[in-house]
Amino acid sequence: MPSKQRTLLGVTVLLLGAILTGVSLLGIVVGPPKTAGRPAIAQRAVAPTMAPAPTLPTTPTPAPTIQPSPAATPAYDHVVVVVLENRSLRTVSGNSEAPYLNAFAARNALATGYSGVSHPSLPNYLALTGGSTFGVASDCSGCFIGASSLADRVEAAGLTWRAYNESMPSPCFGGDAYPYAQKHDPFYYYNSIRQNPTRCSNIVPLTSLYRDFATPASTPAFSLVTPNLCNDGHDCSLATTDGWLARFVPALMSSPGFGSGRSLLVITYDEAEGGDDHVATIFAGSGVRSGFTSAGRYDHYSLLRTVEDSLRLGSLGREDQAATSMKEFFLSV
Repeated sequence: MPSKQRTLLGVTVLLLGAILTGVSLLGIVVGPPKTAGRPAIAQRAVAPTMAPAPTLPTTPTPAPTIQPSPAATPAYDHVVVVVLENRSLRTVSGNSEAPYLNAFAARNALATGYSGVSHPSLPNYLALTGGSTFGVASDCSGCFIGASSLADRVEAAGLTWRAYNESMPSPCFGGDAYPYAQKHDPFYYYNSIRQNPTRCSNIVPLTSLYRDFATPASTPAFSLVTPNLCNDGHDCSLATTDGWLARFVPALMSSPGFGSGRSLLVITYDEAEGGDDHVATIFAGSGVRSGFTSAGRYDHYSLLRTVEDSLRLGSLGREDQAATSMKEFFLSV
């Protein structure tokens, strides 16, 4: 091979070797391009970081203690039932117009499965006090009842009762005198009470309650309280009723009569509006399960049975006899 060809071949071999080793004859690195302005970063495998296992507590958190319902309705010295008008449970529950009532229900015991038994008002009031609607299906003013009532059972046990009616003109008043309404005064419908002046004198204006509850001796064992047609919500707003309750309930529960012995307050509605039967019913007082709610199915006959049992009266032998006592709302003592 001529000398000139051998020289060219040698140079070619040297250039190929430089390219393969990444170095040119001029000292410039020849290799993969780099990102402008960013130094090359050596790549390495990184093991995944594992989250630490949760630490279990050394002492397990005990389950909350559930107070069992009593075997029987506890005995009470005083029972006060307040009856409001024409609001369903869903209307009242969480309503901004009733902050006091909702807060009071949350602190005490609330029945969410409670219902009236009829429409309109009067049959429900008769059911609460007589264990039957006695066939009454209207707010009649002359449909008097020739049957016994809760008042008879109270007196037979040697105890006292009173019906307190807001805006009633005078004791044992018959008829309407707005905002008082006879249809919300059930004891007046029983012949054995209305026709007996001594017994009928227990149907009094609400103002008498504050005098009666001023001393334990004059506090009745059973009291039925009916606000007037505005304050009970029949003719006025839920906010009006809530304001009335905010004044009445603390005054009642702080009274010497209510504060003596074991006393129970029940707030309920006679019926709901629009054909709905479910109404709020609240228990408060000594022995009540605070913060308790039950969706158990109850009605006015159940409440009557509960009142009878709490005062140890015995049944009237009507719908109350088979009704279930609402004993789950009380502490086991």
